[in-house]
Amino acid sequence: MPVTREQLEEREHLILASYAQMSADTRGREHAESPPEWRTHYQRDRDRVIHSRAFRRLEYKTQVFLNGSGDHLRTRLTHTMEVAGISRNIARALQLNEDLVETIALAHDLGHSPFGHKGETVLNTLMKKQGGFEHNRQSLRTVEELEQKYPNFPGLNLSWEVREGLVKHHTGFDHPSKRPGFDAKSSSLEAQVANIADEVAYYSHDLDDGLDAGLLDEKKLHRDVRIWRQASKTVEKEYGRLPDECRRYFIIRCLIDSQVKDVVQTTGKLVAKSGVKTADEVRLQPKPLVRYSPKRKELNLELRGYLYKNLYYNPVVHEPNQRAVRMLEQLFNYYLAHHEEIGETARKRARTEGWHRAVCDYVAGMTDRYAIAEYQRLFGLDI
Repeated sequence: MPVTREQLEEREHLILASYAQMSADTRGREHAESPPEWRTHYQRDRDRVIHSRAFRRLEYKTQVFLNGSGDHLRTRLTHTMEVAGISRNIARALQLNEDLVETIALAHDLGHSPFGHKGETVLNTLMKKQGGFEHNRQSLRTVEELEQKYPNFPGLNLSWEVREGLVKHHTGFDHPSKRPGFDAKSSSLEAQVANIADEVAYYSHDLDDGLDAGLLDEKKLHRDVRIWRQASKTVEKEYGRLPDECRRYFIIRCLIDSQVKDVVQTTGKLVAKSGVKTADEVRLQPKPLVRYSPKRKELNLELRGYLYKNLYYNPVVHEPNQRAVRMLEQLFNYYLAHHEEIGETARKRARTEGWHRAVCDYVAGMTDRYAIAEYQRLFGLDI
């Protein structure tokens, strides 16, 4: 016989830690719906995310290198899938709700603009007097308003805990801190895991892409970045001298494994020390409990500085991205002056939220390649 939602919820109570966010304890959805029959609430949420149009568009959005720069370089979609995998591994080790953490991870970049963080920066500048633009808030907006798939409500109508994980408490939806006597300062452990897994993924995999593109040098990494040097020595000690591609793969693998191990061990100690027993007690903590050790944080900051200097601001990466964001600014201003170009749905939204926000939504939802094609169509120029 098929396993029912109630049986799955009971399994969670048997397997998960008491401070995990249980599916049965969800605060529910903004719009009432019948509960799923053979899935938990968070499993339904995960399915809604991966079937959304915004999720599919991530395949053609920049991670570091402009989309189309290389077949093996990561896109926003492959990055998202890697974050989801790392999130599940950490959540499993800590006895947290894997379905919830995976859903948050899969949805965390749904609102990301084309052309990576530089695209986000230019949209925030253009929207400065209209509330700004930030991709976490736009991810929430995407799942609450912009996706149009269901007849009875806008958005995907995801459960409260998924939306909590997306916004990191910086929006006005019904956060528990608004309840009398409940002064929440943190999010669920599952949301914290998804957040730190994002960092683990992009530092490690940006290293991988930078090496693959020939913009980073192993000898210089070994000299200047302690975390790389440690992982490299570990791989050589265990496997000896390996071919270049295999060696780089195993060093990146070692980096990720050591990061995950550090997070799991540090978080386990902090959770035990805090004495939390429930998910809401986690939310009352003044600081996140999912953290790196101080030593690992120091090493990560060193790696971050190296990547900014040698990869993110490398002319091969930086200059095409700068041209792309200038193009994005031109598109934004063109649509402000030509309302008929942004589509009927966006024009309807403009009636209540204004033309700037409607245009921002339209541009933020573009893939890299669609933005480039629109620029060429409207201006007849290559970027």
